[in-house]
Amino acid sequence: MPLTAADQPILVTGAAGFIGFHVAHRLLVGGCSVVGVDNLNDYYDPALKNARLADLAKFDNFRFIKMDIADRDAMSAMFTKEKFEYIVHLAAQVGVRYSFANPQAYVDSNFQGFLNLLEGCRHHSCKHLIYASSSSVYGANQVPFSTSDNVDHPMSLYAASKKANELMAYSYSHLFKIPATGLRFFTVYGPWGRPEMAVYLFTAAIIEGRPIQLFNSGKMRRDFTYVDDVVEAIHRLIERPPAADARGAPWRLYNIGNNKPTEVTDLVAIIEAATGKTAQRQNLPMQPGDAPETYADVSDLAAAVGFAPNTPLDEGIRRFVAWYRSYHAIK
Repeated sequence: MPLTAADQPILVTGAAGFIGFHVAHRLLVGGCSVVGVDNLNDYYDPALKNARLADLAKFDNFRFIKMDIADRDAMSAMFTKEKFEYIVHLAAQVGVRYSFANPQAYVDSNFQGFLNLLEGCRHHSCKHLIYASSSSVYGANQVPFSTSDNVDHPMSLYAASKKANELMAYSYSHLFKIPATGLRFFTVYGPWGRPEMAVYLFTAAIIEGRPIQLFNSGKMRRDFTYVDDVVEAIHRLIERPPAADARGAPWRLYNIGNNKPTEVTDLVAIIEAATGKTAQRQNLPMQPGDAPETYADVSDLAAAVGFAPNTPLDEGIRRFVAWYRSYHAIK
């Protein structure tokens, strides 16, 4: 379904990142003009980010701005120059364990950077801001996770920063009537994925004959969500800004998850089948900050847009492994 917003550029922050790349690509294919922002940091190999950008650069309706969203002056100048009615904000410092060693990166990007974005929306007309939150905000809550759950006990600074983003967005939505929709992503995977995440790490190790590390001996369950399903949900939400709540804030939250948690040991078996190779397993204790299970209640999303993530894990892994072999020129 094409967007009627195609005449105006849509801002996608984190456009060189995993989900941001896929969102930008979908919008570009649909004829929308996209301005992509990214600082191309070295949290993981920038070569992968540059390869994603090279793919987006094939579209005449794509423009890229290399910029750190934590740079207040640069962000202010961009919003003054550009006119963004729709914004998909996916730039962030990600990762649970990285926050133990580099907490300042989360303060810079996820707090200051998000504030800079909200200020841009405040002072320049924005019809709808969609921004990334995370299933990490649920911590060790009982499953399935619902957006109505209390999430006041984050287990990492990353989770705390995402909860803070939701609160910041609500306050700006309430005060300045900025329509804002937060998306709590659940373990997104797929082609062009992040190399520090389990699906990529396990695939690389299994293909190369190296051991994989299974924390808590793999006895954890994750709601693995295929990236195309995430993009479809975002695409359907862009032109559906939320109505005002009882306090007058046009603000909503949705879970974006596959609604079918899978044990990590079963994920390994699926990757083994897709690669035709057997994994060497190294069982390790549970890591700090990890939740034993994630499981998304997506009934609100389905009711709002008539869609919920549904790609079977074995099919998604087959597509990822095919991409991995192609990208790394492995037969």
